[in-house]
Amino acid sequence: MTSFHEVLFPLDIALKSAGGPERRTDIVSFGSGREARNARWAQSRRRYDAGYGVRTLDALQAVVAFFEERRGRLYGFRWRDRLDCCSAMTGVAISPRDQVIGIGDGATASFQLIKTYGGAFAPYARAIGKPVSGSVRVAVADQEVAAGSAFNCDATTGVVTFAAGQVPPAGAAVTAGFNFDVPVRFDTDYLEVDLSTFAAGAIPKIPLVEIRL
Repeated sequence: MTSFHEVLFPLDIALKSAGGPERRTDIVSFGSGREARNARWAQSRRRYDAGYGVRTLDALQAVVAFFEERRGRLYGFRWRDRLDCCSAMTGVAISPRDQVIGIGDGATASFQLIKTYGGAFAPYARAIGKPVSGSVRVAVADQEVAAGSAFNCDATTGVVTFAAGQVPPAGAAVTAGFNFDVPVRFDTDYLEVDLSTFAAGAIPKIPLVEIRL
């Protein structure tokens, strides 16, 4: 994506934000009281408000500078979602066996990083396109393989590519553990801040929306 900057939104501000996943569902109600529901989006889309983390003038100036460099909504960037930023549960160390990203067939060398949510009824597989560089660990058939010599992961796409001679054999589970960011953009071209009330503790709204890569 040419309109994307591989830069992280100021982390100290992002960690105090609000937001989460959004879905789009059509619901038709019948006279009997029954409903028909249809998912318009196959994938969820996350929204955030970074304004909750702006508590000082220094932080505000940093956000204004970041906003101007992104030209408002024009360029996307990385966002660290404190609730959901790794392959493992919060507080649990990353393992190369955290997430299944594919099954080897003896020929396929590239696999997209995936994080799966749920499992019993309708698990949701989310493609991860912005892993944190250097954080990706991979295992084949439950055995960890070495980054650099056995595989490389593109931190801009989340694609794991195995080296020649290291392609997973048929039937072998390919798993991975990783930290990741969310690709987002500002959801406004106008950053409005009232300094007279900001000094008294007002929180400016800084809306962000996830970009589907």
